[in-house]
Amino acid sequence: MARLDDLGWRIGVAESLTGGAVTAQLVAVPGASAHVQGGIVAYATELKATLLGVDAEVLALHGAVQPKVARQMAEGVRGALALPGVEVQVGIATTGIAGPTSPDGQPVGTVHIAVSTPLGTRVESLQLDGDRDGIRAETVRRVIRLALDAL
Repeated sequence: MARLDDLGWRIGVAESLTGGAVTAQLVAVPGASAHVQGGIVAYATELKATLLGVDAEVLALHGAVQPKVARQMAEGVRGALALPGVEVQVGIATTGIAGPTSPDGQPVGTVHIAVSTPLGTRVESLQLDGDRDGIRAETVRRVIRLALDAL
């Protein structure tokens, strides 16, 4: 949170497979209320379009587990959680398949994470091993690391 203090920035989180775990990890840090604007758990594919502005055509043609979807989620949450006079400068997003089965044929452990700031958007595609809980926990660790690197 010290770097966010220096920048005066706020964070918004858009989560799918992590189901709120990234936001929970962030708000566990003392001083989080000065920087964490909130989070949106867009678990249903349709919510990614309606709440976060993800391109519905991309979702229909390629599904929700795509690097482009993570990018659009991270960029979209910045606007979705902004309020009059309160800008959200950092958008964090997770989408992926935690298992034990895959609804669209991609391998379990396929994960895409993204962080969007005024400096640009970074996206990482991961192939993680482990069970559902392990994949979700590792996704949280990786996206927080990506966010720290982006600051």
